Amino acid sequence: MAEPLISSSAALGAYRNSQSLEKAAPEPGGGDFAKLLGEATSSGLSQARAAETVMQEGLSGQQSTQAVVEATLQLESTVKMAVSIRDKLVEAYQEIMRMPV
Repeated sequence: MAEPLISSSAALGAYRNSQSLEKAAPEPGGGDFAKLLGEATSSGLSQARAAETVMQEGLSGQQSTQAVVEATLQLESTVKMAVSIRDKLVEAYQEIMRMPV
């Protein structure tokens, strides 16, 4: 039987990450948007760097193919999230600019 593309431990890790994101959500009316955006950006960059490290180790034979695929999929998910957030911010900015003064 072939190995699954994503291991159960990777799925469990993704689930735990999603749970921690829920807990990290700011309180209504009490959060600082710039701080939240900065933390999200630094988190995304650190995930990208970690995935790149795993990919480089995979090329040198220090990581398994499955670990490289998992890191690539996680990086893809991070990039998709960043792009969707950017799109929403641009859309909100354009909507504000269309408002009459």
